[in-house]
Amino acid sequence: MRTVLLGAPGSGKGTQGVVLSKQYAIPQISTGDLLRAAVAAGSELGQKAKAAMDAGALVSDDIVVGLIKERISQQDAKNGYILDGFPRNIPQAEALDTMLADLNQPLQGVVLLDVAFEELMQRLTGRRTCKDCGAIYNVHLSPPQKEGICDNCGGELFQRADDVEETIANRLNVYEQQTSPLVNYYQQQNKLHTIAGTGDVNDITRQIGQIFDTI
Repeated sequence: MRTVLLGAPGSGKGTQGVVLSKQYAIPQISTGDLLRAAVAAGSELGQKAKAAMDAGALVSDDIVVGLIKERISQQDAKNGYILDGFPRNIPQAEALDTMLADLNQPLQGVVLLDVAFEELMQRLTGRRTCKDCGAIYNVHLSPPQKEGICDNCGGELFQRADDVEETIANRLNVYEQQTSPLVNYYQQQNKLHTIAGTGDVNDITRQIGQIFDTI
């Protein structure tokens, strides 16, 4: 199955992608991971990406789509993949569709994890991370037993710089402006499946799995 997980920051698409990747034995493909790997490997596309990043510019859609093309040609993606974090806007979606059409392997479905703005803010601003073991808590939803202290290792919990309210509000606004138009784009292709990204995590996984089983 060739799929995309859509959702705002904090919607849980990264978490679901990891679980579903294992469940269906297909790779979860994150463009951030692809870029870091290509730069580290020094590949031709990696060198182009590094030059853009070193210059403080955005990596072009052509480079990112090229990296995705390379990745989905690998053996572990022969039965499908889950794209996480791409496309982020209409031009990227169109570039992806063109590349996949050339391969005669169009996307089979797109799953949107729909979460209200207020809950996204609560999830993201409440997030705390352990400095020692990396465990993640939420002061609103899943607090540690002792405030500021990790249950696992006793390490100090801290709030990441990008988890402060002003930064998160900006990230969500960018998502709303750039990424939410993709909802209509994929609806017009009859590929969009919307699931409420709230409630029990395992139940959300089950619902996405039911979609995967039918596309």
